[in-house]
Order: sequence, then structure tokens, then C-alpha cells
Amino acid sequence: MTLSFCGEDRNNSYSVDMGVLNNGCFVDALNLVPHVFLLFITFPILFIGWGSQSSKVQIHHNTWLHFPGHNLRWILTFTLLFVHVCEIAEGIVSNTYMETNHLHLFMPAFMGFIAATTSVVYYHNIETANFPKLLLALFIYWVLAFITKIIKLWKFAQYEVGPQHLRFCITALLVVLYGLLMAVEINVIRVRKYVFFANPQRVKPPEDLQDLGVRFLQPFVNLLSKATYWWMNPLIIGAHKRPIELKKIGKLPIAMRALTNYLRLKDAYEEQRQNAEDPEKAPSIWRSMYRAFGRPILLSSTFRYLADLLGFAGPLCISGIVEHLDNKTEIVGTQNLYFGVYFMSSTELLQNTSVLAVLLFLALVLQRTFLQASYYVTIETGINLRGALLAMIYNKILRLSTSNMSMGEMTLGQINNLVAIETNQLMWFLFLCPNLWAMPVQIIMGVILLYYLLGYSALVGAIVIVLLAPIQYLIATKLADAQKSTLDYSTDRLKKTTEILKGIKLLKLYAWENIFCHSVEETRSKELTSLRTFAFYTSMSIFMNAAIPIAAVLATFVTHTYISQSRLSPAEAFASLALFHILVTPLFLLSTVVRFAVKALVSVQKLGEFLQSDEIGDDSWRNGDMSVSLESCKKHHGPQTKAINRKQPLRYQMDSYDQPPRRQLRPTETEDIAVKVNNGYFTWGSNMSTLSDINIRIPTGQLTMIVGQVGCGKSSLLLAMLGEMQTISGKVYWSKLPDCEILHDGNISKNRYSVAYAAQKSWLLNATVEDNITFGSPFNKQRYKAVIDACSLQPDIDLLPFGDQTEIGERGINLSGGQRQRICVARALYQNTNIVFLDDPFSALDIHLSDHLMQEGILKFLQDDKRTVVLVTHKLQYLIHADWIIAMKDGSVLREGTLKDIQTHDVELYEHWKTLMNRQDQELEKDTEFESQTTLERKTLRRAFYSREAKNQVDDEDEEEEEEEDEDDNMSTTTNRRSKIPWKVCWRYLSSGGFLMVFMMVSSKLAKHSVMVAIDYWLATWTSSNPHSQSNDSFYGNGTNSSQEYEAIQDAEHRSYYVPVFIILCGAGIALCLITSLTVEFLGLSAATSLHHNLLNKIIHAPLRFFDITPLGQILNRFSADTNIIDQHIPPTLESLTRSTLLCLSAIGVIAFVTPAFLIALVPLSVAFYFIQKYFRVASKDLQDLDDSTQLPLLCHFSETAEGLTTIRAFRHEARFKQRMLELTDTNNTAYLFLSAANRWLEVRTDYLGAVIVLTAAVAAIWTSFYGLQSGLAGLGLTYALTVTNYLNWVVRNLADLEVQMAAVKKVNSFLNTESENYEGSIDVSQVPEDWPQQGEIKIQDLCVRYDPMLKPVLKHVNAYINPGQKVGICGRTGSGKSSLSLAFFNMVDVFEGKIIIDGIDICKLPLQTLRSRLSIILQDPILFSGSIRFNLDPERKCTDDRLWEALEIAQLKNMVKALPGGLDAVVTEGGENFSVGQRQLFCLARAFVRKSSILIMDEATASIDMATENILQKVVMTAFADRTVVTIAHRVHTILTADLVIVMKRGNILEYDKPETLLEQEDGMFASFVKADM
Repeated sequence: MTLSFCGEDRNNSYSVDMGVLNNGCFVDALNLVPHVFLLFITFPILFIGWGSQSSKVQIHHNTWLHFPGHNLRWILTFTLLFVHVCEIAEGIVSNTYMETNHLHLFMPAFMGFIAATTSVVYYHNIETANFPKLLLALFIYWVLAFITKIIKLWKFAQYEVGPQHLRFCITALLVVLYGLLMAVEINVIRVRKYVFFANPQRVKPPEDLQDLGVRFLQPFVNLLSKATYWWMNPLIIGAHKRPIELKKIGKLPIAMRALTNYLRLKDAYEEQRQNAEDPEKAPSIWRSMYRAFGRPILLSSTFRYLADLLGFAGPLCISGIVEHLDNKTEIVGTQNLYFGVYFMSSTELLQNTSVLAVLLFLALVLQRTFLQASYYVTIETGINLRGALLAMIYNKILRLSTSNMSMGEMTLGQINNLVAIETNQLMWFLFLCPNLWAMPVQIIMGVILLYYLLGYSALVGAIVIVLLAPIQYLIATKLADAQKSTLDYSTDRLKKTTEILKGIKLLKLYAWENIFCHSVEETRSKELTSLRTFAFYTSMSIFMNAAIPIAAVLATFVTHTYISQSRLSPAEAFASLALFHILVTPLFLLSTVVRFAVKALVSVQKLGEFLQSDEIGDDSWRNGDMSVSLESCKKHHGPQTKAINRKQPLRYQMDSYDQPPRRQLRPTETEDIAVKVNNGYFTWGSNMSTLSDINIRIPTGQLTMIVGQVGCGKSSLLLAMLGEMQTISGKVYWSKLPDCEILHDGNISKNRYSVAYAAQKSWLLNATVEDNITFGSPFNKQRYKAVIDACSLQPDIDLLPFGDQTEIGERGINLSGGQRQRICVARALYQNTNIVFLDDPFSALDIHLSDHLMQEGILKFLQDDKRTVVLVTHKLQYLIHADWIIAMKDGSVLREGTLKDIQTHDVELYEHWKTLMNRQDQELEKDTEFESQTTLERKTLRRAFYSREAKNQVDDEDEEEEEEEDEDDNMSTTTNRRSKIPWKVCWRYLSSGGFLMVFMMVSSKLAKHSVMVAIDYWLATWTSSNPHSQSNDSFYGNGTNSSQEYEAIQDAEHRSYYVPVFIILCGAGIALCLITSLTVEFLGLSAATSLHHNLLNKIIHAPLRFFDITPLGQILNRFSADTNIIDQHIPPTLESLTRSTLLCLSAIGVIAFVTPAFLIALVPLSVAFYFIQKYFRVASKDLQDLDDSTQLPLLCHFSETAEGLTTIRAFRHEARFKQRMLELTDTNNTAYLFLSAANRWLEVRTDYLGAVIVLTAAVAAIWTSFYGLQSGLAGLGLTYALTVTNYLNWVVRNLADLEVQMAAVKKVNSFLNTESENYEGSIDVSQVPEDWPQQGEIKIQDLCVRYDPMLKPVLKHVNAYINPGQKVGICGRTGSGKSSLSLAFFNMVDVFEGKIIIDGIDICKLPLQTLRSRLSIILQDPILFSGSIRFNLDPERKCTDDRLWEALEIAQLKNMVKALPGGLDAVVTEGGENFSVGQRQLFCLARAFVRKSSILIMDEATASIDMATENILQKVVMTAFADRTVVTIAHRVHTILTADLVIVMKRGNILEYDKPETLLEQEDGMFASFVKADM
């Protein structure tokens, strides 16, 4: 085995007699020269460069300049490398045919490979350093290589070596490639002029890269990094050390920002509108989408086709390897020798198993790279499309006509759906749409190949697959329906749960928890029924997916044995097996894709309708184009700003009112008109005019009031002036300041044409209190303070946990109506505008606040500023302050003028107003006696927050974890915690599903996978057992006919033995598929059932304290989001995870069994896999959290905008809101892009690992075949190795998903650990008399009470004795312990010393149910539940109708209820919103009366009702409850002056205890001072 360059089988190897170039060996040697030259030049440069670079800081990416022809060069280099590999293979294989080694056959090729690799590394480094002069070396290399290859090709042609020989083709290809590379290099010189030219060109990096905030580098890196996502490594590996935050993922590149894409889509949309013949016809959204985003989709489809075609290389290579494992090569004679060496044809090369193995590896790597590239491009395009659509929808929302919103043509729900559902549907459709045209091609190709391998029997298998596909589609549609019905039930369940949680205090006090709990359980069971169908269809779909290939394989092979003459060879069998596996995926996906396509059609239709809906008119007059016609000063026409072009910054203009010398410049007639309406007829969209014949003027700088009855069009008038209504005829004029007045720097600039508007229905942003008030204006401390004082918001702000930095709004803290309204008024006051519109700002305020707001805010703050104020109000007593009054009636103006005018001209109206005013004044006097409504609101706020002291005990584990992590600077431990899989939680989840189910799942899964392996193993032994006919002949030796008989006998035996077993195995496999898919889904169901049941029971029976310290939103989240995840998301993830893991394990097991050598390679592979999944899981979790957390603000912003349209448009803040929307969209899109790029990162890595597994398996098989490995088994191993590539990434992704989803189980579990109240008690129910308590005698002995063992006691050593039937009043300041005493009667708080004895029984010993069901209480805030009136009075259904009517009569409600449709069964809406507050309080009284208990406790029950209702209440208590003990906790002391006994409390102690008359005599006593203050 000597190694010599030219070989030694001829003497003249080195002779050059016939001329130097005619010696083939010399030509090959010549080919070595350029490669060696390149290596010699570049290595020193690279080493020097790298040495200096490592000392530099890592250069930032803004130096990544691409030379022209960058991508082309990478593609050419990769092709070059591939051709070199072919050349090496060809050389080595040819060499095996020779007698001695000829190094010159493959050595130059090998050096060429190394040189090509070096060239690309070298190029990359030059490019990063931007040092083009060094490219010359490469240029010289390409030229030299080109010349030497041409010489070789010319020699071949001379010796008549033609295209039929492989080496000729390879050399020709190399010539072309070197030529092209040379051209690329010349192009770089031409463009950059770095050499041969006097002035080289200066180049700047792209704009994005100059911005350090852009972290998404996919568009800017080189091809290799693009294909393998190499640039993501630092991010994903860094996630281990510290979590990925929004800062870390930076901004989007400009091309992917929502604004860029919006403009693209809008241009395409508008272009259609202009080019359309029929202007009425709506432009097609599909076409505009294609125009804007068609190219990337085509690119992605190309990648997809390439990947699919390369996918078929797998089965073909397998069949080649298995077929040729037995054939060994022999040394040839001299038939094909030119130049004294062997030339082979290409088919010969492809019969070499090792070559096939390498080819298989390359094909897999390429296929996976193309596939991931295709996915990435579609996802990026989908994200771009979503950004564009969101921006389009948002722009449309800002222009929607208000009538559309109010007349219900466009509801908020529809808009939210457009944003949350339809855009996502379209995005998903884009993700999947390349499949639509790639799949049919894939299926057709697959069937053709199968036919080529197996003949007609292949078509049988294909037909089985095609016939079962529609069933898949059917199942998919059924799934969607089931999901819909589940959703309906779960919203219903959530509504009930919310009601329970809001009224939990009442339910506990009345001992009704179980009834309500039961009603939720009922809804839940309906939901579970539809979940069951959902689970059933899901498992059917999984089952179909697993069973179809088995069925197809069974049908094909059985038919094949009976139809065809030839036996199945292992090569055919396993190639077709692999093909079936390839075919199943598109068929399974096809149903999904078709479903998505249908959904996308619907979405586009909805979007089209929305984009075509009515828009608001151009309110050009508010932009000051039409100035008031009387104006005689020089007219100043601004540029015509229409509604569309609101992108320009709003113009701010100066304004000066206080300069008296300037005043004369203004013509006198128009001196004081700010807005004027002439003959206005306005409508809300129907043809009926809502406002008719409006002629009004709003004087400048004065206070105008609009009054009138409810529904006479006062608010509409404001909106009409703002341009929100549709004008039928008439004009609205807005005065414009004459030129001479516009600029004067004496005053703060006021935003000219914007109107500060406070709507009737208060509208808050999801932002801090301060942001809600400043609303985008610059913050001015003095002004802010003044506004807050005017609206008396300071006390409310002090109560909030973070002052005015507290988040309010939908997701923030719930404020009461009055507080919300005052914030809205404050916003209008704070804005620096000339005109302020206030729409009934007093409606939700009590009288003190209204007065304060009127005096301080409107009269002082606004009038001092000389701002024009228009105020809509019902409070006539303020009319005296008005400078101008507009009285409305039935949509037209009744009177207009000053109060004096009206007094003289319309006496009747004035008298009418006077009587109303008197009535209001009486109310005013009455009102002052109340502890005002506002103090109440503040109280509830304080109640909500007094428990913040216990916030540190809240079980929000996430927070705790984060805190721990922050303290933990020791990196390694953090890393550990973040990469651990939460096994404990998984176990909790599984065990709540029941042990039987877990056992069934595990065993059936294992059985299924063993059977699957058995099927394939049986196939291997069956095909390998085929007898070879040559051996038969030699065996019998006597002629042919007996051998044929023998074959027939053999065949029959063969069928009778192998086929039945095969059929049985396949049948078992299909049955097991069904069983496993069902068990997993139903395991998930039973887990979901038990988790929800336990959660509900735990929470409903938790002590009241739990609800004080746990925010309602957090509890609701457990019932909505987390329950939904447990119900619907965990089971499929779990199924997919176990399936893919077991598939991978069984595959590796099979390969190891077939070729034990594979185990050696397995070690490094598994280490690599471990690290990939470990890093990915952590990063993926962070990115998923970011995606979720950035999505919510976006959706909220949309719904907020839709709600506050009129306000935003009045303020003219559209531009600011658009900007905010674009920012939110971009943030969410960045997170989503990074998440999908991370998924690609993982998939590329696991796919390459899979390819390596295939390569090692193939090499091991070839290597073992020398020691007599059955070719069937080799096929089995390779087929299994191919499946691994598909499932490796699913293992990791499902693990990551499961980890995120298990967080839901964890949160639910944390609530399951709360303590329940002790419901049992130490006395048995049977020992309590049926009618206890009879008398109602109460002894309180040395009572001490606290809310929580951690907190201070709220009642300290209280002693009292109450006789049966006494009326007792308890009073005291807020926080003195009155309410705590009332809760102590019901054992709702922790009584840790002393006792309360009622009729001789210590209540702490009673079972809670018994105790609470025998006492009644009326709470401070009236709570009603949705249902019927009967249900609200008596949910237990114990009483007769007469008893209920009696109770209603006592509560003075009988007549009202009789008038309702349905009487007792009349509907009560959620929270009792369809009754007034007073009526609700009376219902609560009736509810207490229905319970005939001898003790009634009233907790400040009269705080929120008017005098009349309160008198009723007092009377009822005196008469109806004459013989019962009544304990009243009083707010207003005069309600307990008639009581038999008064207890005055202070700081948890009893201060005074006596008859009220006695207490009043002590003048310096607490009670006396209370009464004085109250009078």
C-alpha cells in the first residue's frame, strides 16, 4: 500500500516525453498550485487579523458592510464546495479500481475544498473589517484556478473524454464556477473602486445598523448566519444568566416596522381604489395584500418546493444503500483508461454506499435549511402583514363616525375581534399558505415515486390515505365547533364566578356559598361536556394521524404480495415505508390549512366591511378654514388640513386675551362668539334629525349653560358642535382669531382648535392618574395642583397605594363613578385650550363636591383663564352663575339668552325652574345631614387598601421568585433554577388526573410504540427472508420446472406465515393508537375537572380575610386564563411531548440494536442535544412571556381608543394615539419575531443533529455490513434514523410549551393551599334547637377580635348585654371597630379571646352554616345577583310566594314588582343594574325579612339612600321587626336617637353604653358631640 502522487502501476508515470501537458498526472499537479498559493497568502493575514481583533473590543454590528454581490458569492462558494466534495468522492472511488494508489486523483480536489473554505472565511473577515484592498488575493486565486481548470478541460477534450464521464462534467462545472466568482470579484472592484481607481468609494452602513437599538440582525448578517441563526447565540445563551427583557430585544429594523408596512399596504389599497372603473366597488384586500407582500411569499414558496423535492432524496438514498450493501467492487481491466487512470460514469458513483450516505447527509441538511428558511420568511411576512393591518384598522377607528358606534352597527366587541382574532387569523393563514400549493406537489411526487418502487399496489396505499383525508377535515371542523361551544359556556361560568367573588361577603353572611357554588358547578359540568366532545375529536384527529400510515402500509404490502410476481426486496420496502411517512404530514396538515384558508376568507370579508363603513366628515371648519363670516380683520386662511392628513404636528398658536390695548382691534359685533350654529339639522345616521333648527351662539370667554330635561339633546348639541354628528343642513362656524392677535408671547400658548371635552360617561386611559389628567400635555406642577384641588381629588389620591402614580383604568384599580368623573373633569381643566365642553360633570358627584367644583373649578380656574366654557347640567341652582343660557326641549332650542332675559321674556319657564330649584335646595339641606356619598366612596377605597399591609403575604409566587432571583447574585444557582423542569408541578397535575388514568396512559403508550417497532421489525425479517432463485437451481439441479413449483410452494408458505402476523400486528397498532390518544385526552379532562372543582371549593370557603388581601383580578385569572390552559392546552402538549419523546427513544433503540457501533456516536450527540434544549427552554419561556405581556397593552389600547373616540377627536390627539399604537404594535411584533426566530434557531440545530444521526447510522450500517448485517435490518435502522429528524425539535418545543403551561397549574395549586374556614364547629347540628335563637338575647363577654393572627386586634375586651327585642345603635368614627363587631356575630373574624353567647349558646362552637343561616344582616352596599327577584330573595327556595310578597310589601316594593313583567320571576341584571340604588337597598331589606330570624344586624344600611327611602326603612324596622333584636351600626346618628340602647365605640373599645337620652345629657360626651355635629 504505497502512497505515491502519480501511482506506480506503470513505468512511465513521471515521463513527459509526449509533452508536459499530456501527462495527466502533471496537469493534476498544476491544479494544486493556485490552492496552495491561496493558503500561503491568506493564513498569515488571517492570523494577524485575528490576533489584533481579539485585543479590540468586539466590534459592533454597524461595521457590517456587504460588498456588492455578497449573497451571490456565498451561494457560488457553497456550490463550489459541493462540487469539490463530488470531485473528492469520484477520485477516491476511481482510485479503488486501480492497482496502486493514485493520489493525484483526489488530492488536488481535497486541497481545493480547503482553499474554498478558507476563501469564504477570509472574505467574511475582510468584510467585517471593511478592508477591501485585501480582496485582491482572492481575485488572483480565482483567475489562477480558472486557468488551470481550463487547461485540464482542454486536455480531456483532446483525449475524447466526454460528458458521459463524470470527471469531465465536474471539471466543466468547476470552470463555470471559478469564472462566475471571478466576475463577482471584478464587480466589487467596479463598484467600490478600491484599486486601479484614484478615488475609492465611501460607503455607509445601512440606517438600521447605525442605530444601536436595533438588535434583530437577521436581514443584515451573511447567508450562513442567516441560515443557521448564528447571530442569535449570544441572546439565547445569555438568557441563562439573566432573563431577556424588552430592552434586550431592542427595536425592529425599519423595513419591519408597522408604519412602513402600513404605508405599503395602504398604497396598494388606495391604488386599486383609483384605478377601479367602478368607484363604488370596494378595493379587494386580497389583491392589496398580494401587491404589498407577494414577493416574499413567492420566495418562501420557492424554498418550500426545494425543501420538499430534497425530502424525497431520503427514501431514494435509503433504497440505494440497502440495495448496494451486498455488492462489492472488483478491480477492473483497462477498458476505461485514459491518461492511464480510470474514468467512471455518474451512475457508477451513485452505486457506492459511502457516497450515498454522504449524499443523504447533505440532502438532509439542505432540505432542513430550506424548510426553516421558508418558515422564517413566511413568519416575517405574516408579522409585517399583521402590523400593517393593525395600523389600517386603527386609522379607520379614529375616523369612524360616532353614529356607527352608538347605533350599534360597529360594536366594541367587533372591533376587539378584528384586532385580536381576524388579524391573527390572517397572519396564521400567511404562515400556512405556502403549504397550500406545496402540498399537492409533494403528494403527487410521493405517489409517483411509490408507483415507481412498488407498481400498482402503491396506488392502493395512496387511495387509503386520500380517502381518509376528508374524514380528517370533518374532524377539524367539528373541533372548531366544539371549541366555540366550550367558549360560550366558559364565559357564562366566568360571569357567575365573578358575581360570587364580588358578593362573597354577603354569601358568607347568609350561608349561601354552597348554593352559588353549585350553580357554578352546573355551568362547569355543561362546559365539561363540550370539553369532552372537544377532547374526543382531538384524540380522533391524533389517532387518524398515527393510524393512516399504518393502514396505508398494511394495504400496500398485503396487496403487493398477492398481485405482483416479484417479491418485496428490503430496499423497496423501506424506501416506500419512508415515503409513506413523508406523505402523511402534508395530508394531516392539509385539513388544517384548508380550515385556516376558510377562516381567512371570512376574516378578510369582515375587514373589508369594516374598512368600508361610514367615516366622520371632514371637520374642516374646526381647522379654521371657514372663519366666522362677520370677521372684518385680515382673514388668515391656514393650509387646508383635512381629517386625513392629521400626521402633521398639531399647530400651536399663541393667544392673548389679557392685553387690554389689543382688545380694540377686534370688531365689536363678533367680539364674543366662539362657536356659532346656523339653521343646523343634525342626525345620528338615520334620516330622522335628532337636532332640528338649531341657531345658537357660544360667547367667547364666558360660561354658557345648556339645560333641559333628560333626553332633549343637550349632549348631542355638544357633539354636533364637535362635528361628531352627521349634518343634514346648516353650518357650524368656529371663530378664528384675527391675524393680529395670533402671535403674542405674553401668554402660554394654547392649542387653538382643540376642545377640552369631558364626556358624560367618564373615560379613563389605562395609565397613571397623572397621565390621565395631563393627557399628553407638558406637566406643570402649579397648574396640576390647582386642578386637583378644584376637583377635590387630593383625598382620593392619598388613598391610592402609589398616589397619583397608581395605574387606573380597565386593568388598574377600580375607582367609583364619582372619582372617575372628577378625573375626567380634571383632564378637561388641565388642558390648555380656549374652549372647554363639560357634559354633565355633576351627575355622579354629591352636593358638596359639585359646589366645590363649580366654585373652584369652573368659576375660578376656568373663568380666571378667560376660557370659553360650555356646561351641560341638571343642577338648576347654578344658573345664576351663567353668562348665557341655552334651554333645550325635544331636540330644538327652546330659549337662548341670559338669566335676566329669560326672567323678563319667559316668565313661565323661569317659574318652572324656580320650583325645581327649591326642590333641589331642600335636597341640599337634607344632603348635608348625610355622611356624604364621597366619604363613602373613599371608605370603600380605603377598605380595598387597608389590607395592603398584608400584601407581603399575598401568594403571588411569581413575584416571590423574581425577588429571590434578584437577591441571588450567585449566577450558577439562578441558572439552575431557570433551566429546571418543574417536575413537582407536573406530578401534581398528573396525580389530580387520577392514578388509574396515569397508569393506563403510560402502559398504552409503551405498548403502542413497542407494536410500532414490531411491525417494522417484522417487515425487515420478512423482506430479508426472500430466497434467491440461484440457490434454488443449484439445490435441485434438475431443470427449471420443478424450481418454479418450488417457488410457488415457497410463496404460499411465505404468505401464510408472514402476511397474517403482519396484519395482526398492524391491527394491534391501530387499536393501540386509538387507546393512547383517548387516554391522554381524558387524563387531561379528569385533571382539569378535579383542579377546577377543588379550586372553586377552596376559594368559596376561604376566610373573608383572603378576599381582602388577594386582588379580585388575580382570583379571576385563575378561573379564566389558567383554567383555560389546564382545560385545553396542556393535554395536547402532553400528548405530543410523550409521543415525540417515545418515537425518538424507540428510533435510537432500534438503530442501536441494529448497529451497536452507533452507541459510541450517541454520547457526543446527546450532550449537544442536552445543551441545545437547556438553553432554548429558558430563552423561549422569556420570549413567550414578553410576547404575552406586550400583547395585552396593544389590545387594551385599541378598545380604549374605540371607547374614547369623541374625547380623543375633540382634544385633537389622534396623532399621539397613532404614535402610541405603532409603538405598541412594534414592541409586540419584536417579541413575536424573536420568539419565532428562536424557534427556528432550535429547529435548525436539532435538524442538523438529526442529519448527523442519519449519517452515523448509515456509516455504522455500511461498516457492520462487512460483518454480515442483514440488509433488511440496515433498512430498518436507516428508516428510523430518518424519523428522528422530524421529531427531535418537537421534543424540545413541547417541553418548553409544557413548562410555560405548567405555570398555570402552579398558580392554581398555590390557591389550593389556602386555609379554609372551620365549618365544623364543636357542637353537633342535632344539639342546636330547631328554632334557635328564639328570644334573641345577646351576651358579649370580654370579646377580643383580630382580622389575622399577624395583625393587631381591632376589638379589645368588649363587654355588653342586649335584652331580647331591644333596638341597639352602635356608633363611632370610621375605623372604631363598629363593622368588626357586626362581623364577630357571624364568626367571620378571628375571635381569639372572650365569647358571644346568643340564647345560651356560644356561637364560636356552632357549625358556621347553622350560625349564619339563623341570623340576618343588611349590608352597607346593596348586592343583587343576576337571576330572578325570587332567586335574590330566597335562593334556597324554601318560602312560599305569599311570604315573599309580604316581605316585598313591608319593603314598599310590592307595587313596583307587580308592574314588572313576570312579577317575582322578573329578571335582575348583573349587579342589579336595572334598579336604582335605593330600590336595591330595599330588596336587601326584604331579603332580611324573608328570613324570620330573631336577630337582625344593620350595617350602615342607610348610608347610600335618600331621605324618603330611609324613612321607610326606619318605619319598617320599628313595625315589622318590633319583636326582634335589631343591632344598627349607624352612620348618621339621628337614625339611632330612638333606639333603646346606644353603644359608642372608639378604637376597638366601648366608650359609652347607655340609653340615648342619658347620653345626651352628658354634654361633653362623645355621643352628644356626634349629635351636635349631625344637626
